[in-house]
Amino acid sequence: MKKTIALLLAVIMCVSVTACSTGNTEAETVQEQTQPQPAEEVAAIQEDSSEVSETDNTSDVKVAKDGADMQTEDKSMPTRIPMEGGTKINMYFGDTLITGVLNDCDTAKAFIEKLPMTQHVSRYSHDFCGVTEDLPYNEDEVHYGWLNGDIDYAINAPYFTILFEDEDKSEQYGDQVNIGVITVPLSEIAALEGSYDVRIELAE
Repeated sequence: MKKTIALLLAVIMCVSVTACSTGNTEAETVQEQTQPQPAEEVAAIQEDSSEVSETDNTSDVKVAKDGADMQTEDKSMPTRIPMEGGTKINMYFGDTLITGVLNDCDTAKAFIEKLPMTQHVSRYSHDFCGVTEDLPYNEDEVHYGWLNGDIDYAINAPYFTILFEDEDKSEQYGDQVNIGVITVPLSEIAALEGSYDVRIELAE
C-alpha cells in the first residue's frame, strides 16, 4: 500500500513539473525537468539542434558586403572603397556636386555609355532614388542590402539609387546591383532634401 501511495505522489509531481514548463522551448524544458532523460533521447535532441543550426547557417543569399573592399574606421565616409581605375563621375544636385566612381560590371558599363544624362531622383529615408532606363545585369551580381555610399541599380523597377545610411538593416531589401560608390562624406548627400534632376557626367 505504501509503495502504491509513493508511486502516485511521484506521478503527480511529474505532471506538475510538465505543466509548469508548458510554453517553454524544448531546450528550456530539458533543463527544467527534474528526472534525467534516457541517454538516447538526449542524443536525439542534440542531433536535432545541430541539424537546425547547420540549416540556419547555410544560405545562398548574396549581400552587399560579400567580396567588397571596405573601410570601417571612418563612419563619415562611404563604407565601400572605390574601385581602383574605376570611372569617375560628377553628379550635380543643383549647386551641390557629388562625386563618385563607377565599377566595371556590365550594368555600370551600360550606364556609362548613356552619360552625360539627367536622372530624376527624390530623397527618401536612406537614399536618393528614381526610376531609370532598363540596364543589363548578371544574376550573380544581384544581392541584398547595400553599404553606405553605394550607387546601385535596383532591378525591380528599375531604379537608380544612391544609398547613404542604414546599411546595418539593409539586408531586408533585395534586387540590388552595385555599380559604384560616392567619394564625398556621407553628410554631403544626406543634407540634401527634396527632388532633383541630377546631371551625371564623366569627370575630366
